[in-house]
Amino acid sequence: MKAQKLLLPILIPALILLSGCATLFKGDTQAVPVTSEPAGAEVLVNGILMGTTPIKLKLKTNKTYTITIRKNGVSRTFTLTNKIGVHWVVLDALSGLLPVIIDAATGAWYELEPDQIHVVLE
Repeated sequence: MKAQKLLLPILIPALILLSGCATLFKGDTQAVPVTSEPAGAEVLVNGILMGTTPIKLKLKTNKTYTITIRKNGVSRTFTLTNKIGVHWVVLDALSGLLPVIIDAATGAWYELEPDQIHVVLE
């Protein structure tokens, strides 16, 4: 029992130092809300139907996406691009080399832009 009590204060900081900040706090996905006027428009991600508006897409942040919203013969297409969240890189660099490698490998330090989509379909 004593060993477990001693191990916990060592284990928690070690796990934090061995993980990237973005991986630990944000993860490698991002929720992107998609809404339309009128509601009920089809939402396609890279040509695959994901549902109808309003919808919250959970997407990997290290990729780019083509989002198409369509209803009644009218469609709009958007491109979601990714960028590196500089604040994650700074936090990783302050924590050491391993967090930088982890967040770079997982893609967790990327963020999607735009972070939400709203379209008026006339």
